Amino acid sequence: MKYYISKEGLEKLKNELYSLKNVKRKEIIERIRNAKELGDLSENAEYAEAKDEQSFIEGKILEIENFINKAVIIDENSRSSDTVTVGTTVKIQCEGEKDHKEYTIVGSNEANPREGKISNESPFGKAFLGKKIGEKVEVQIPKGKIICEIMEIVNR
Repeated sequence: MKYYISKEGLEKLKNELYSLKNVKRKEIIERIRNAKELGDLSENAEYAEAKDEQSFIEGKILEIENFINKAVIIDENSRSSDTVTVGTTVKIQCEGEKDHKEYTIVGSNEANPREGKISNESPFGKAFLGKKIGEKVEVQIPKGKIICEIMEIVNR
């Protein structure tokens, strides 16, 4: 599986990974060492909590490393100006709605619908990929099916 991400998004992930490995790991090791000094580990809540956090952080490190290893950077220069691809911003008009909506198709890791960034794996993202201006797409949403037309592909 490939994970699509912008250069900026990849840099953020790399920074988070660095912080987890070089700051958080050290903090947790210190917390565990301090908790061990308190005595009986079977009844030591601080020790148990620190070990749980250590497991969470190690899992997060593995998750980010896996993502980075499978990441495909969205090349903004190679995007087509007439076909929707990952990284494209589209203006759409959906039936029954007065206003146009604008969405940028991004990888799942960068999706944020409130900011108009939708995942290429979401129903809307999947429906728009490979389509051109003027095409109508049918999207299955919880309320049923909705038909939207691609009005414009915005080059930024």
